[in-house]
Amino acid sequence: MAMQWLVFAILLVSTKTAPSVSGSSLVTFVFGDSLTEVGNNNHLQYSLARSDYPWYGIDFSGQQATGRFTNGRTIGDIISAKLGIPSPPPYLSLSQNDDELLKGVNYASGGAGILNETGTYFIQRLSFDDQINYFKKTKETIRSKIGEDAANKLCNEAMYFVGIGSNDYVNNFLQPFLADGLQYTHDEFVELLISTLNQQFSRLYQLGARKLVMHGLGPLGCIPSQRVKSKKGQCLKRVNEWIQEFNSKAQELVETLNGRLPSAQFLFADTYSDVYDLIDHPTAYGFKVSNTSCCNVDTTVGGLCLPNSKLCSNREDYVFWDAFHPSDAANEVLAGKLFSSLFSAAPPPKPH
Repeated sequence: MAMQWLVFAILLVSTKTAPSVSGSSLVTFVFGDSLTEVGNNNHLQYSLARSDYPWYGIDFSGQQATGRFTNGRTIGDIISAKLGIPSPPPYLSLSQNDDELLKGVNYASGGAGILNETGTYFIQRLSFDDQINYFKKTKETIRSKIGEDAANKLCNEAMYFVGIGSNDYVNNFLQPFLADGLQYTHDEFVELLISTLNQQFSRLYQLGARKLVMHGLGPLGCIPSQRVKSKKGQCLKRVNEWIQEFNSKAQELVETLNGRLPSAQFLFADTYSDVYDLIDHPTAYGFKVSNTSCCNVDTTVGGLCLPNSKLCSNREDYVFWDAFHPSDAANEVLAGKLFSSLFSAAPPPKPH
């Protein structure tokens, strides 16, 4: 694993310091769900998976809700700042011919999953397949602007970040009123997720992705929306075991794709233990509460911080903002751990 991180760090540093056609030193494309969304669902009129209202964004620049599902920044925002680049804008906020597409885009959408049926009760959201379809359109626009060879070069050299799968559990398999939890055993369900992910990653590769990082899932059995299912408010052990099984199989998939796809340099970032340690030992990181949310909205359905929610008195004391999502302060800790693991063994950047 250490060698994988070193290889990735070298890739990222070399990409960051190499000039690109877009004029930016690092082009990033982000795919995922509400943990990485920066406002796409604001543009989906009928979506129930939205966070463009108070109290979301209360600790973000300008204290305005942007569509991020937290009180402040996402992990992606913080990593981007550490790299000295702007956080990529939401795809749906741009015109189809916008020059900003050349600099990188965020396609992430709250409620999204690996499976197209995940999150159907949100009415509108961009599934991972939808996001890949929009990336295909992005590449077509880039090609029309700078030509096919330059577009292929830009897409080959760009970094791709994927954080997906949480909703396939929380808003699909773990919901007793939805079909997948009744239709499949977990062994069958995880195989369905991995086989679908295989097709999706292969399609991204065909569209030009060569340097891709998939963020593994955290201990979903410990988020507030799952703890409320326990009589004593404890983590759900079986759910966490399922998540670890998914992570293991996803990592195997990434390794298989690297062996099968020429020039593919895909990486699985397993952050499960870091997230679990933060939840299990909050005081070691300066937090006081990790078993409930700052917004006090710990329910199995819903769980978002509404304008009439009664906020905690000190937001920096809480690991969780709402029933699903970490607080800005928690994201700062987790982003720091991820960044350190990426660059602790990396060589210094080469001069321009």
